[in-house]
Amino acid sequence: MNSTVTRRGILGAALAGLAHAAWAEAPVIALRPVPRPGSVLPPAGAEIAARSGLSGKVAFALADADTGEMIERLSGAEPMPPASVTKTFTALYARDRLGPDYRFTTRLIGSGTLTGGRLTGDLILAGGGDPVLTTDDLAALAADLKAAGVQQVAGRFLVWGGALPYQHEIDPGQLPHLGYNPAVSGLNLNFNRVYFEWAPQGTGGYRVSMDARTDTYRPDVAIARMRVADRDLPVYTYEDAGGADDWTVARTALGDGGSRWLPVRKPALYAGDVFRTMAAAQGIALPAAVEIADLPEGRDLARHDSPPLDVLIADMLEYSTNLTAEVLGLTATQAAGGHPATLADSTDFMRRWARDTLGIHARFGDHSGLGEGTLVSASEMVTALVAAARDGALIRLMKEIALVNDEGEALPAPPAVVRAKTGTLNFVSALAGYLVTPGGRRLAFAIFTADPEQRVQAQASGEEVPPGTRDWGRQARRVQQQLLQGWALRHR
Repeated sequence: MNSTVTRRGILGAALAGLAHAAWAEAPVIALRPVPRPGSVLPPAGAEIAARSGLSGKVAFALADADTGEMIERLSGAEPMPPASVTKTFTALYARDRLGPDYRFTTRLIGSGTLTGGRLTGDLILAGGGDPVLTTDDLAALAADLKAAGVQQVAGRFLVWGGALPYQHEIDPGQLPHLGYNPAVSGLNLNFNRVYFEWAPQGTGGYRVSMDARTDTYRPDVAIARMRVADRDLPVYTYEDAGGADDWTVARTALGDGGSRWLPVRKPALYAGDVFRTMAAAQGIALPAAVEIADLPEGRDLARHDSPPLDVLIADMLEYSTNLTAEVLGLTATQAAGGHPATLADSTDFMRRWARDTLGIHARFGDHSGLGEGTLVSASEMVTALVAAARDGALIRLMKEIALVNDEGEALPAPPAVVRAKTGTLNFVSALAGYLVTPGGRRLAFAIFTADPEQRVQAQASGEEVPPGTRDWGRQARRVQQQLLQGWALRHR
């Protein structure tokens, strides 16, 4: 079961994180007392890794964030999959190329004249790439359109997503129904996800719905359709039906009812579908949306600006939103003078930027870390974090990571404050960021763990959560906690 997520809630949390400026000063939580002279310190990192019994590989690096001095490392030079820790590089790349105050703009454009409330030409919903545009924002745009004097549109209703190159999905190696692997476009909505809900109806039947819900609205959509099929496997199938996303779901998987987010493959038409409903609520009747490749000239009738880039980055690092990462990466590449047609084109720019700006030689398969093509060593990750620590912006934008005991309970008096980015794939777990010790010392760290053999078997299984994945992930996170808490006490 998935709860409804709105941009208001997500960005509220992000803004709260930005306000946490006390990170640059004294820690804002009580720290565990420093061990007395003669007390037993925890083992070194290499010993913790050796004792863990975690299958696969463990690599880590720890350095002084202010001087760059390397303190501890294990297999530090070995390239490892960082998973969503990749978003840290994307955040730095976007800030460098776009600036912290950059905003994405979504516009309503009229191509004809407006006389007596009647627009004689076409109405165009033109995306600017906004990765956090929601149904609520489209409702506000519809209200603004009415306030601009539009009561009737005589021409067509057009949608344009050409501000960014369209990507059918982020990673083609994923299962088709995973909501975190949507299409990417210059016109995105609700993280390019549609809400699928089902409930039993009659004898063996189900009532199904597809909508673009937020806490405020839940408009049904025609662009995504679901049919219940009499089969056991696969659970979901997808087919491109031209003007719509056609889904089927296995009846035996539906049980007593439930819901989940599914990816949208036609984001511009999805946004047009929802905006048409929002406009109708304002008394403005629009024909079905038609997607166009080229943006015609016209005048702005209404516009919506996204929050500034730093808020989007804090949101992305907090919730690990893959769509945001790909949008930020593609937009940064365009700002750098690139004309990417694919994510690989764009990540090649980011690779060269990381080499020239951060002094590292990472390989990027995408901007989010979802796919298989990204590899970076723990030592180079720490090198990048040390370089980024100079202005302190990344530290403030990162999520605070709780230090916990073996039962997962937060320590009442933690030995350090940690801000970092997590990364998780099947049989891959990564964590990288900053740690401030009781003595106020700032450390940069990277912990990468992966079991390549089990990962290959997991992918071959075709299951969303392959056997053993959760247990391995818990064990990997326990190793991360032991390393962090040990470092806090050993290198205070």
